[in-house]
Order: sequence, then structure tokens, then C-alpha cells
Amino acid sequence: MSDPTSTPPGPGHSTAPSSSDALDVFEAGAEHEQVVFCNDPATGLRAVVAIHSTALGPALGGTRFHPYPSTADAVRDVLDLSRGMSYKAALAGLDLGGGKAVIIGDPATLKSEGLLRAYGRFVQSLGGRYYTACDVGTFSADMDHVARECSYVTGRTVAHGGAGDSSVLTAYGVFRGMQAAGEAAWGPGATLEGRRVGVAGVGKVGRHLVGHLLEVGAHVVVTDVWEPALSRIRDEHPAVELVDSTEALMAGQLDVYAPCALGHALTDEVVQTLSASVVCGAANNQLAHPGIEKTLAERGIAYAPDYCVNAGGLIQVADELAGFSFERARQRADGIYETTRRVFELAASDGVPPAVAADRLSERRMHEIGRLRGLWLGA
Repeated sequence: MSDPTSTPPGPGHSTAPSSSDALDVFEAGAEHEQVVFCNDPATGLRAVVAIHSTALGPALGGTRFHPYPSTADAVRDVLDLSRGMSYKAALAGLDLGGGKAVIIGDPATLKSEGLLRAYGRFVQSLGGRYYTACDVGTFSADMDHVARECSYVTGRTVAHGGAGDSSVLTAYGVFRGMQAAGEAAWGPGATLEGRRVGVAGVGKVGRHLVGHLLEVGAHVVVTDVWEPALSRIRDEHPAVELVDSTEALMAGQLDVYAPCALGHALTDEVVQTLSASVVCGAANNQLAHPGIEKTLAERGIAYAPDYCVNAGGLIQVADELAGFSFERARQRADGIYETTRRVFELAASDGVPPAVAADRLSERRMHEIGRLRGLWLGA
């Protein structure tokens, strides 16, 4: 357990006790404003909404639908994810706070219109302090169901006036961040052309990222635990090299490693054996524990903090709140390149890992602007 008097780790880390520890919600969520448990036995809904901060505005974050082993595991995840959303929104320059929701269960068997609408009523009850959107296990069509009971929904289908699939700009932002990280690692003007890029996870975001990488001449190697995802990539991009596991991907020589599945991909073992000189991917909470960011820096690996580069999806769904314009959102997502450069420049000038530099930039904005606002009360 970390020293309780030390500076809290950034959003790339897990801040809650491990699954072997008893969970005290007030202790684990000590930085959070609000944690809400939602229960509707008739539809099987069991959800947790975590609002980390509304200092910059209403909290916005997706709803993850996942078969967690326990309620405690779900709470740990939603606390980590919601904290990351506060930092992501702040670094992206948005007037939004950080929140997240998880629905406990297998979406393949439990998801229904009734459950999603019941969930929408719980979100509505928060009065605008939390806006929901898509995440792992949920899609734009699901948000349309939620919106039948709730006014605080974004990431809806285009047919219902929404932004549609937010993975499009998430992938674009990761790609632009990867270009900036490449320059930090290989020097000004360096490109991804001819570089060997390993993408772990080719679902909603990884699939689009592969397309961007191929367009600039990168050699792409991919893996995924879901065979249909690999088959789809094989059909869409025959030139891509497929391997059957993350271990096989890591065993090969890479210039860039892009974790694009679930979190905690960067463990001690992975970092010690990693051949890549750049790590830049879409997954949230990539650092398995505090200290990993220092090991990456010591090994000379340019780590682009996840919440810095994967903010494109948040930018896309946030734009929907003002009447969606894809071109306007894309231009803002393009700014992730400059934001990532600022992170690496601050890291170099302050002599700290990029993850620490990104935290400092986010915290600076939350403090400077947040003090003007305080707690967001909703509508």
C-alpha cells in the first residue's frame, strides 16, 4: 500500500486497493465528489456511477458494460476511469469534469432495452452532473435507448442527431499523439513510415488506428483475444501481420507498442522486455502501478500518457453537446499532436516522466479554472 501522505498518482495508475484487499469506498474514492449505486432487479441492472470532479463543468464519461468478477472490482475500475476522465478533459482544454459508469454483467446476455432505459432514469436523477456516452460494451444505438429516459446523453447515433461512433476520433487522436511521441523518441521530423507498430486490440479504436498507420507507410502487427476482430482486420487490410497473442506480439522487434484493449497493460514484466522505443495506445489506465512511468523513462521509452492521446473520443462526444460538427471536432482532435508535444517538452524541462508532466498540465488547469467554478450543481 502506498504512503497515504505522498502525492496521489496520476490517472494512468490504479488508485484503489487490489482485489485481495477489502474495499472502503470512501477511502478508495477519497478524491471523488460522488459515487452512486444503481439497482433495478426487474431488468437486472446493477451499475455504479462515479463523479470524480466537476470543477471545470459537468462530468462526462462513457458507460462500460462488463462482467466484473465482483462489485468491488467494478467499483475500483469506475473510480480509476472517472479520475482519468477529469485529467483527460482538463488536458484537452474542455470545460468538462470527469465521470464514468459501469454496468456489471455480460452485455451479450444481459443487455436489453429495458435495462438501458432503467439506467437512463438513474443518470437523469443526477440532474446533469453526469453526462453518459459509449465505452467498452456499449454503442451509439444503446445511447439512443438511454436517451429515451434521460436528457444527459451524448455519443448517440447520427440518425438521432448524435456524433455516432466516437472511436473514429479516438483513433485519430492516438495516431496524432503517436506521431508526436515518435518525434520525441527519434528526433524532429521523424515519421512512422517504415516503423514496425504493434497494436494489441483491434476492436472499435484499434481497427481505425490500423488504417491511419497503413496510410503513412508503417508496418503493422496486430493481435486480439477475439478471433472475429482479427478476421475483420485480415479482410480489410491483407498487408497487416497477425499474431495469436500479446506475448507473441511483444516477443517480436517493435518500434512502437500500442495497447488498445483493457487497462494495466504495462506491467513490470512487459516494460522490462519491451523492445519498442515508443508506447502510445488507446487503452485507459495502462500503467499497472505507480512507478512504471519511471521505469519506462529509465529504459529510454517515450511513453505518451493514455489520457493525453486517447482524448479524441471525448472531444467528439463533447462537441455533440453544442450541435455536432465532425470537422470542428476533428480539428480539435488534431490538437492532440501539439498537446503531446507540450507534455514531452515539459517532461524534458522538468526532468520528470511524461506521465508526471501530463498530470501537472492537467492539474494546473483544473486549479486555475476550477477555482472559478466549484461544485457543478447541474440543471
